[in-house]
Amino acid sequence: QVQLVESGGGSVQAGGSLTLSCAASGYTSRYDCMGWFRQAPGKEREGVASIYTRGGSTYYADSVKGRFTISQDNAKNRVIYLQMNSLKPEDTAMYYCAANPSYCSGNLRQYEYPYWGQGTQVTVSS
Repeated sequence: QVQLVESGGGSVQAGGSLTLSCAASGYTSRYDCMGWFRQAPGKEREGVASIYTRGGSTYYADSVKGRFTISQDNAKNRVIYLQMNSLKPEDTAMYYCAANPSYCSGNLRQYEYPYWGQGTQVTVSS
């Protein structure tokens, strides 16, 4: 059974930093596409960043470029991180980890990710 488990959410003041982690298990592909998405109250879920674990190519939403960094754990398969710096109140959302074991298009399209975690809350206060 495929599982994605996120951790690292919390509350922080504007300008602060948080690091989210996601560990995936239950599938056997050597390389995969893993991403972070977020959903704020009353808004649609949107893509934040993704990484292709073969080679480490990364993709970011314009709203987080220069502030967020997605990375993989080279010592552990299917573990990724999202380093979030210079956080803003508008970054407040539930953050979800997602995985596609088959391919990585480089686009943050939710329908390309069949597996999802339960989410971790990030709250940024002004």
